Amino acid sequence: MSSSILITGASSGIGKALAFELAKKGYSLALASREADLLQQVRNDIIAAHHPPAVVIRPLDVTDYEDVFKAVDELAEALGGLDIVFANAGIGLGERVGKGDFEKARRTIEVNLIGAMATVDAAAAYFLKKGKGHIVGTSSVAAFRGMPKSSAYCASKAGFAIYLEAARAELFKKNIDITVLYPGYIDTPLNNMLKNRPFLISVEKGAEIIASLIEKRVKSSTVPVYPWNIVGRLMKILPTGVIAKM
Repeated sequence: MSSSILITGASSGIGKALAFELAKKGYSLALASREADLLQQVRNDIIAAHHPPAVVIRPLDVTDYEDVFKAVDELAEALGGLDIVFANAGIGLGERVGKGDFEKARRTIEVNLIGAMATVDAAAAYFLKKGKGHIVGTSSVAAFRGMPKSSAYCASKAGFAIYLEAARAELFKKNIDITVLYPGYIDTPLNNMLKNRPFLISVEKGAEIIASLIEKRVKSSTVPVYPWNIVGRLMKILPTGVIAKM
């Protein structure tokens, strides 16, 4: 029997690429996104390319927190059950401190942190009833150090990583695995406007790595593993003057 996964933020970027990668592997897919038209096109393209067992879609804004819980239950029912929930929906708005960008900062925290937390909470509630499951969350290498011009983004990703670690401890021995992923620069619309993207990989390669990490049920990993597993440690100890120039 194939595994089933719910992916939020599935209409573009990592979420979309992972949906294609897992469809190729025979997974049943539940896809959610704010972009209903794009989501429908993704579904059509996946079915045409890979013929997975099932692909169900649902519009979802993860900042509509009550609807997040409804979506998890509805999509689980539509697929006849879920094995994995991937809390992946996120935004990056490039906010600056003290430059009148607080609305961007607020929105970033609402989507990347609170919306992601709601997704995890809803998944945990479902898996506790089911008796088992796997929750995966997208943090970022930006969680390792506060970076200029992305303060709220870094804070949201660091906060989400810590939340997932706390959830893992709270759900210890409940037969629910939790995986925290820290992607580096993966070529997606979230970052393709940036001039400097060190160690860039394609979104297809990123999805391939993420699929492998999910199937291994790792506790946490950078994406790709190397060189970010080393660079991430270095980021934490760099002088502020060096970080300020980045």
